[in-house]
Amino acid sequence: MQLLTEDALITCGHLAGRVEIAPTQELVSIGSRRILVEKNPEGRVIQGCPNIGPAIKPCRATLLVHEGYSSLLRIQGRRICVSTLWGLTDGTPPGTVRYEVRDPGQTLVSERP
Repeated sequence: MQLLTEDALITCGHLAGRVEIAPTQELVSIGSRRILVEKNPEGRVIQGCPNIGPAIKPCRATLLVHEGYSSLLRIQGRRICVSTLWGLTDGTPPGTVRYEVRDPGQTLVSERP
């Protein structure tokens, strides 16, 4: 499992919707790019979801993370985000569209399970 940085690519299940990432810690980085910690990427805006049509709501925001916070590593008491991270979006049908990591934003540092 690789650690996520601010350069990570996280998309909705429709692949074109990108989750806007906003790092919340300044202490630890990999290659000058800040590592993401919990509550990233909960409550973030999703831009560009193509799931549009009558009675269809595109993915516009991320909901709670279901999996993908390190059980071992923390920064300032907050768990680090890892590449297995996923959760649901607010898109339709409700409770079915996931957001997932497509690229962790770095390949140098990983966590072993």
